[in-house]
Amino acid sequence: MAENKDYIVRATAAEQQLRVFACTTGGLVEKAREIHNLSPVAAAALGRLLTAGSMMGCMMKGDKDVLTLQIECGGPIGGITVTADAAANVKGYVKNPQVMLPPNSKGKLDVSGAVGPGFLNVIRDIGLKEPYNGQTHLVSGEIAEDLTYYYAASEQVPSSVGLGVLMEKDNHVKQAGGFIIQVMPNADDAVIDRLEKRLGEVDSVTKLLEQGMTPEDIIRYLMDGMDIDFLDTIPTQYHCNCSRERVSRAIASIGRKDLQEMIDAGEPVEVNCDFCGSHYLFDTEDLKQMLK
Repeated sequence: MAENKDYIVRATAAEQQLRVFACTTGGLVEKAREIHNLSPVAAAALGRLLTAGSMMGCMMKGDKDVLTLQIECGGPIGGITVTADAAANVKGYVKNPQVMLPPNSKGKLDVSGAVGPGFLNVIRDIGLKEPYNGQTHLVSGEIAEDLTYYYAASEQVPSSVGLGVLMEKDNHVKQAGGFIIQVMPNADDAVIDRLEKRLGEVDSVTKLLEQGMTPEDIIRYLMDGMDIDFLDTIPTQYHCNCSRERVSRAIASIGRKDLQEMIDAGEPVEVNCDFCGSHYLFDTEDLKQMLK
């Protein structure tokens, strides 16, 4: 699957009573699987959260805004972190990338079993002194339902979130994508009823993608004949913005005393990026430069 096929479509429907996002993310989820060497269930879990992050990222207004989605959980996956920017660049990792579990009762990848009980944190850094942080407990560990609950409980925005990752037998990502539908305060009951009826008929996002649907098709399907205003199309990708310079700034920020201790130890400092696996090595000379 070519990477540039990943994109998000943003729309409104029913005379702006509904905000709708839909995306296809197979390329970026496959890239995450390769970088982290993820087991199938870890790829499905991280892929769902990356897909949500891409759509939630492009909802942010400011160019420098950063969204972090964090799942702290008791299941064997150990935790999931995803960050996204307003341009829908996403990156993420799981604590235990090799987690293996038998399929669930429906014969599907047991994401809920891998995640287990825990919390979802949504942190938005929009350049204020304190980032906005909303926390809700996980209702199912399936991630889409947990985000649906988060929107209702923490942001008081009735929403429906659908996320899916379909794996090939050889463990490559076959399909990935999702949707977020948000009900605006002015929405009529008739519109909400119609939407709920349609959502009750949706089996899974990956089934729609497997039928060859594009994000535009998915929105048309979900809106079930309601008028749709397609607003824009946003490319999305797995992109890590780490660099030697950024990492050295982070090391330099730990304070003179700690830096001096590192120099005195005479050992090079190695920093590995959790998101992309890049290795950065700083020798004693590099550390002395930072001290200056």
